[in-house]
Amino acid sequence: MNPSQQELLQFVKENDVKFIRLAFCDLMGTQKNIAIMAEELPRAFEYGISFDASAITGYGTVECSDLFLVPDCSTVAILPWRPESGRVVRMFCQVRRPNGEIFEGDPRSILQQAVQRAASMQYLCRIGTECEFYLLKTDGGRPLLDPIDYGSYADVAPLDEGENIRREICLTLEALGMRPESSHHERGAGQNEIDFRYSDALTAADSFLTFKWVVKLVAARHGYFASFLPKPFFEDSGNGMHINLSLAKGGKNLFQTGKEHNLSAESFIQGILDQAAAITAFLNPINNSYCRLGCFEAPRFVTWSHQNRSQLVRIPASSGEYSRMELRSADPICNPYLAFALLIHAGLDGVEQKKQLCKPCNRNLYQVSIDEGLPLLPRDLREAIDVARSSEFVQKVLPESVRTQFFNRQEALWQRYGTGKQWKEEIAAYLPYC
Repeated sequence: MNPSQQELLQFVKENDVKFIRLAFCDLMGTQKNIAIMAEELPRAFEYGISFDASAITGYGTVECSDLFLVPDCSTVAILPWRPESGRVVRMFCQVRRPNGEIFEGDPRSILQQAVQRAASMQYLCRIGTECEFYLLKTDGGRPLLDPIDYGSYADVAPLDEGENIRREICLTLEALGMRPESSHHERGAGQNEIDFRYSDALTAADSFLTFKWVVKLVAARHGYFASFLPKPFFEDSGNGMHINLSLAKGGKNLFQTGKEHNLSAESFIQGILDQAAAITAFLNPINNSYCRLGCFEAPRFVTWSHQNRSQLVRIPASSGEYSRMELRSADPICNPYLAFALLIHAGLDGVEQKKQLCKPCNRNLYQVSIDEGLPLLPRDLREAIDVARSSEFVQKVLPESVRTQFFNRQEALWQRYGTGKQWKEEIAAYLPYC
C-alpha cells in the first residue's frame, strides 16, 4: 500500500467516514457507483471491488462480466449533503480486469493516455467547461416540458427563478473542492449556465460528472428537474457545453497573446479543426444533438475567429493565464472523458505535424448559406456516425471495442428516432434521464 493510500485510510478514520462511493462512468457518459463500507477500503486498494460489467453500457458481456474498481486517492471528496456522523466520501476509480490489467474500455483511462501523451511531449492541456441546463417543473417527480421561469440572458429575480438554486449548486460544488467561476440565467426560459475555472483534463472530466450530479440533486431538493438534453425546446436555445482549452509548456500558457507569436497553439487549434467532423459523433451523441447545431449561437461550420460566437472555435478576449480557445459544438450529454481525449489527441497531432492555422472567418455564420462551400459539421447523427467510422484518427485513438459498441448504440438511436424525424418521441424517451 503506497503512502497516499495510507494517508487516505487515516483520513477516513479521523473524519468518521463510514461509506465509500466508488465512482466510474459508462461508455455514454453516465456516472455510476458502487458503495462499500469504509472497512473494505484496503481491499479496494489491493485487489479492487468487483462489479457486473455486463450491466454497464459498453463494458462487457455475461460471458466475460467481472471487472474491478480501484479507487484513485487524489479524487476523494466528502459528500456535503450526507450526515456529519457516518460520513460518505466519493472517489473516482480506474477499471481493471481480473488479472490487474487496465480495462481498455474504461473512458477515464482513455483520457489518462491522452494526458500522458501530452506530458511525454512536455505539454499540459488545461480545460474549463461552461455548461447549460434547463430547470423544469415536475408532476409527481416526473419532469414536464415546462420551464420554471420566463427569464432571459442575465436576468435577475423575480424573472430569474433559478437564482437560489444556482447559488446552492455553486456552494455545494465548492464544498466538494471544485471551483465554479460564474453563474447566470441563460437565454432560454428556465435555462441556466455555470462556468468552471480551468484545471488539468482529468480533473475537469471528473468535475463535469460531479457537476451534473450535484445540479440534479439540488434541483430535486427544490422540487424541480434539471435537464441537460441538447434541445428540449424546438424554438428556444439548446444546451451546450463549451470546452475551453489551453496548452502550457514549461509553465507558460502558449495561448497568451503578445509579441511572441506561438505557433504551437495555432497548430493545436488547426489539429482540432481538422478532426472536428470526425469527433462530432462523440461530442454530440444523439439525434437531438443535431437539432441544436446551427442556431442560437451553436455552430454549424468548421471555422474559427476571435470573439465571434457563431464560430466552431473562437478565441475569447482574455489575457494572461486565461488565454485559451473555446470549442462551442459539444453538448452536455457527451462522455467528457472521450470528448477531452479526442480533442487533446487531435490538438497534439496538429502540434507534431506543425500544422498551419487557416485564416479566420470573420462573418456572422448564421447569415451564411451552406451553399457557400464552408466546411460543415455533420448535419445529423447518421452523417456523424459515417464520418467517425471511416476516420483513421478515431481508429487510432479509441480501441476497436469502444468504437464498435459506441457506434452500434448510435445506429440503434438513428433507426429508432432519426430516420423519421421523431423529435418528440426522442425527447419523451430521453428527458427523464438527461
